[in-house]
Amino acid sequence: MHVRYICVGNETFERLATIGLLANFMVYLLKEYHMNQTSAANILNIWGGVTNFAPLLGAFISDTYIGRFKTITFASIAAILGMLTVTLTAWLPQLHPPKCDVAKPPFGQCKSANSMQLGVLVMGLGLLSIGTGGIRPCSIPFGVDQFDATTDEGVKGINSFFNWYYTTFTVVILITQTVLVYIQDSVSWVIGFGIPTVLMIGAIILFLVGKKLYVLVEPEGSIFSGIGQVLVAAYKKRRLTLPQGQMDHHGIFYDPPPKLFVLSKLPLTHQFRFLNKAAMIVDNNELKPDGTPVNQWRLCSIQQVEEVKCLIKIIPIWAAGIISFTSISQQGTFTVSQAMKMNRHLGPKFQIPPGTVGVISMITIGLWLPFYDTVLVPALRKITKHEGGITLLQRIGIGMIFSILSMIVAGLVERGRRASAHLHPMSQVSVFWLAPQLILMGFCEAFNIIGQIEFFNKQFPDHMKSIANSLLFCSFGFASYLSSLLITIVHGVTARHGHPDWLTNDIDAGRLDYFYFLIAGLGGLNIVYFLYCARRYRYKSGIQSLEDQNDLELVDPTKQ
Repeated sequence: MHVRYICVGNETFERLATIGLLANFMVYLLKEYHMNQTSAANILNIWGGVTNFAPLLGAFISDTYIGRFKTITFASIAAILGMLTVTLTAWLPQLHPPKCDVAKPPFGQCKSANSMQLGVLVMGLGLLSIGTGGIRPCSIPFGVDQFDATTDEGVKGINSFFNWYYTTFTVVILITQTVLVYIQDSVSWVIGFGIPTVLMIGAIILFLVGKKLYVLVEPEGSIFSGIGQVLVAAYKKRRLTLPQGQMDHHGIFYDPPPKLFVLSKLPLTHQFRFLNKAAMIVDNNELKPDGTPVNQWRLCSIQQVEEVKCLIKIIPIWAAGIISFTSISQQGTFTVSQAMKMNRHLGPKFQIPPGTVGVISMITIGLWLPFYDTVLVPALRKITKHEGGITLLQRIGIGMIFSILSMIVAGLVERGRRASAHLHPMSQVSVFWLAPQLILMGFCEAFNIIGQIEFFNKQFPDHMKSIANSLLFCSFGFASYLSSLLITIVHGVTARHGHPDWLTNDIDAGRLDYFYFLIAGLGGLNIVYFLYCARRYRYKSGIQSLEDQNDLELVDPTKQ
């Protein structure tokens, strides 16, 4: 395989480890560590949050200090150590509580993990998060670095690289939620954790062997300093008066030719006008003889200012996605708890692992996206005259609606399952009762997540794509923390007068359906907020030539 695809394999095995753990880790914590349902869900949510925030820090370290190759190398070593640690928790009897069947009453009588055992487990998860933080933000840019984007062959190679990347991501999801989960649940946790560990060791060895063949790009500096320069410069010039109306801004605002990595130049806009002061030239003493600023913390270019505006405009839209992702995060926690209480048999001998039920969402996405791209989008394009059939914000909004519907259906299904468990204790309902909510969640992901990926990559400035990709992970991180906060509040508030709380260990005695309805209600409030933000959003406009810079008009979002 060509060296430029080795980094895809490296991240593939990192995701195989992280996603493989997340897919079935709820079962591991409940069965092997004898945790109660609330504690297990909170650990997963907190770990998921740390793991999803880590790429932002990894991107900063890579771009500013050590470069992508070293970042991937150190992160891969951390990931291996994390996987080895988690594997040892399943292998060595000293690192997990003694065996006990937590599914049989009386509940809560099994011996819990001690401080040392929990400490080793948390250390393993922390090392995995460090590995994720370095590999995920760097693997795609590192792979693209191996191509010459100035040639037709290079452009085709980049497109092929992205296809391979997303193909392997889908394959990883399917493998982790079927084969790997089955091995963990039915064969051995040690083997289930050990397989991705061995593969990751092989991947890092292969990655290091090809070092002499790589194109290594030196760190270019962090974009965060540019953002800070605009904010500081605008504050220093806060008492200046901006020119009114549309005028030729040459000589008033600092507008040098774009840098090489900027593919499209942004025009000056009136939105967030106070930031325009950062680009105002007070006197010629602010410029050197070569035309560059004397102090970059006092004078910034129009391009820098408009890039910061792009970030500010996107933040409210980004924030609206957090609650919808909170519903998605339930697939790895309480949906698994439901599956453990249901009939999972396929025939007399085979039993579906509870962590595998989430694959229904992936099958939904796999079947829907080809139909959407080849049939639905062309049909909608004829009606709306929009190249994508619908706008990106409309696509995200539809995904949010599906997330609300998924939680409503999940609550209704859980209510029916619970009633059946009370009426017929010896007869469990089929696990395929969970299919409707998972199918709806698949539609949510197909519209919302993919819509946000496209939205961030198109609306962010050209050289901020790493931050654009990191924002999606941050959304999942905040969603994990929000889910953990909700679980903690519900667990503490709903237990009263001798009645168990909604999220008690025995979900037959709890009211998990109420928790799902609560998330649906929050989603309803969130969609109102999203519509408010979307109606006021102005899509980014790029200009290709210097002659077009005089256009100061805001972009009409209805024409995007």
